Amino acid sequence: MKTLIWIAAALGLAGLTWAGVVSASELPKVGQSAPDFSVEDQNGTLQKLADYRGKWLVLYFYPKDETPGCTAEACAYRDDIQKIRQLGAAVLGVSIDDASSHAEFARNHHLPFPLLADKDGTVAQKYGSEMHLLGFRIARRNTFIIDPAGRIAKVYESVDAGRNPAQVVADLAAFEGAR
Repeated sequence: MKTLIWIAAALGLAGLTWAGVVSASELPKVGQSAPDFSVEDQNGTLQKLADYRGKWLVLYFYPKDETPGCTAEACAYRDDIQKIRQLGAAVLGVSIDDASSHAEFARNHHLPFPLLADKDGTVAQKYGSEMHLLGFRIARRNTFIIDPAGRIAKVYESVDAGRNPAQVVADLAAFEGAR
């Protein structure tokens, strides 16, 4: 079963859409209020959207802990975290894995940001990022920048795991420069 989940996550990397893949809902649009959430992270700490009011938030969804693309993306965010923080932003990773899986993933890769344990897929569904693939439910690789007022500022759909963190840093810098 673990192998099938890994294959599903790998296919989700490519943003494939075919008969076995169904997205649960539409992505929020730029300018609309970010869907609210309240969910525990890998340390059992409750993370709420309201906690990030007044600062930029990078909310990135990924299919599965410890898969190659998800690891590359998480480590790229880790490596860029100082730039992101200097731009007044925080990072939250979200997948449908449980808190213990997230804790191990964060520990193995020294991730300095929370990973939300969206076990029932509620947050992924609200953000149009839940995917059903071959009978498995995983998060689709999408990223959102949420502005300090709690509105969607940028949507990245079916992102390239290796390049998305750098795109996010560039866009955060542009947003900060425009203020």
